[in-house]
Amino acid sequence: MTLEEFQADIRVGIPDTLPELQDYDFAINHAPKRKDILKPEEKQLALRNALRYFPKHLHADLAPEFAEELRKYGRIYMYRYRPTYEMKARPISEYPHRSEQAAAIMLMIQNNLDPKVAQHPHELIVYGGNGAIFQNWAQYRLVMKYLSEMTDEQTLVMYSGHPLGLFPSHKRAPRVVVTNGMVIPNYSKPDDWERMNALGVSQYGQMTAGSYMYIGPQGIVHGTTITVLNAARRVMHDPSRHATNPIPLFVSSGLGGMSGAQPKAGNIAQVVSIVAEINPKAAQKRYEQGWVDEMHYDLDELMSATKQAIADKRVVSMAYVGNVVDLWERLAEENIEVNLGSDQTSLHNPWAGGYYPVGMTLDESKRMMAADPEEFKKRVEESLRRQVAAVNKLSERGMYFFDYGNAFLLQSSRAGADIMKADGTFRYPSYVQDIMGPMFFDYGFGPFRWVCTSCDPADLALTDHLALEVMEEERKNAPEDIQHQLDDNIHWIREAGKNHLVVGSQARILYADCEGRTKIALAFNEAVRDGRLKAPVVLGRDHHDVSGTDSPFRETSNIYDGSQFCADMAVQNVIGDSFRGATWVSIHNGGGVGWGEVINGGFGMVVDGSDESSNNIKEMLFWDVNNGIARRSWARNEGSIDAIKRQMKLTPDFQVTLPNFVDDDIINLAF
Repeated sequence: MTLEEFQADIRVGIPDTLPELQDYDFAINHAPKRKDILKPEEKQLALRNALRYFPKHLHADLAPEFAEELRKYGRIYMYRYRPTYEMKARPISEYPHRSEQAAAIMLMIQNNLDPKVAQHPHELIVYGGNGAIFQNWAQYRLVMKYLSEMTDEQTLVMYSGHPLGLFPSHKRAPRVVVTNGMVIPNYSKPDDWERMNALGVSQYGQMTAGSYMYIGPQGIVHGTTITVLNAARRVMHDPSRHATNPIPLFVSSGLGGMSGAQPKAGNIAQVVSIVAEINPKAAQKRYEQGWVDEMHYDLDELMSATKQAIADKRVVSMAYVGNVVDLWERLAEENIEVNLGSDQTSLHNPWAGGYYPVGMTLDESKRMMAADPEEFKKRVEESLRRQVAAVNKLSERGMYFFDYGNAFLLQSSRAGADIMKADGTFRYPSYVQDIMGPMFFDYGFGPFRWVCTSCDPADLALTDHLALEVMEEERKNAPEDIQHQLDDNIHWIREAGKNHLVVGSQARILYADCEGRTKIALAFNEAVRDGRLKAPVVLGRDHHDVSGTDSPFRETSNIYDGSQFCADMAVQNVIGDSFRGATWVSIHNGGGVGWGEVINGGFGMVVDGSDESSNNIKEMLFWDVNNGIARRSWARNEGSIDAIKRQMKLTPDFQVTLPNFVDDDIINLAF
């Protein structure tokens, strides 16, 4: 397809005539069939909802086709309307547009759906088993058409993948405002999502899937590296754990989506890692992309290879293509010293492809989850009980196990696993409680990311260099309590290019605080202005950050004043970003720990070299970070109190309400 044909296809949007029906591509990793949850009258409503995207003269042809999709897959994806052009991020200049900001968003959308990046690209599922960018291909086509037409004085409004329309706006307003899964709280159970998604009225946007900000497994690899690195330091220097391995052994699961970052993070952190993955296609994709070093299908052979790698002190990442429960039980049986353990199966989505029960093949599981969901649920819960039992054995021998924010502890407790302490709290910490929260989030360090819209690797290399200069300069005068974090991040960005992290767009992630993010972004803006960077840069972040997410079992799990279940911070974050210069904003129900368990918000910002971009950077990034630090300081997190006091000294018109501490004996006497 020529560039002119590609641009014409986007401008058409939903064609007035039927495109040819494409063959179902069995080489692509497809989403599992969703369970049959709709009543007969609701199925009619789902079909009626789908057909409203199309002119009446096409209804008779499309109705039976869409009804068959609903019967066969549990959803109406509108496969017929999947574009025939290659789905990938293109240089920003290749998109038909009247607004350069809109063109950047088109690039980000296509990157999310790149088969190299997305988990189930033909079902518009980006990662996490159910994290969608759109519900169907009609929505994709209509959104791309709107973006090709919009000006800098319009805003596109997105309701859970559906483009409500282009509304008159102004230049400093966001070009796109996205909401996903914003349902009434009493209707936020997992089955409510299944029903509303099947009806075509809501979707699960995950964190960066429905926010157009997913950059493949690189998006989590830095945070995973920091976590594994600091967990290893904790274990190997703790005499009570009696670690004897000459090199740490890290064991986890999941290679399908963002979990695919784990083996690469293990290599960067200089450990031996084993990551189990039940789906051979997912494991093979990560192996071909260079994110995992070795593939193992046999447990006997894997145990031998593991022992040899540890003895040789050989840093290596190994994928076990099989069920994680079998792996954990074998490690416990063999009495192998595991130093670090976690889990990254998509347990926010346990009944619809996020976790597969032991003793069943992948295909058997897929059939059962749709045909007999109650029995499938029983099998999953039994597997969780067995997995926890094996983890407990290894932990008693000195392993440091941490929950990686995928709802493993939560779902295991609901399954009746031996995961609770006598006082009713979880036996194991969240990685946020022990590492990311007190060391990073409380000080404003989080997953700042950027994408070079030129799609030129040379531009990415230059941005790495600019970011490194900023971080090294910040380190010279940094207070003692953040010097360690800066050292790790300087090492990360210095080595980023050597680690071949790019999958899809020319993107990078770097944990940085408010000062670092702002100065890096301003350096990018200047480089676009003077032509050293060939095209604008898109700034963003994972929602997994200091301010973006209210999640009591992950991002806010180290907040102990009772407000970890409140979502004011995430909602305020998005509102504040929207009038301080964000190019697009998004807020979602759901994310890494599950529908109904978290509210998270995100943004994107196009940096184009202008004075306006410079102002947006200063205003929006200040708010985006310090909103969260202020909330954490009010929760009496001491690192945040220190950080917010420093910021108030630097910013005279910034005032935050600080907590007063009360002595324990006064509280005790009162009761």
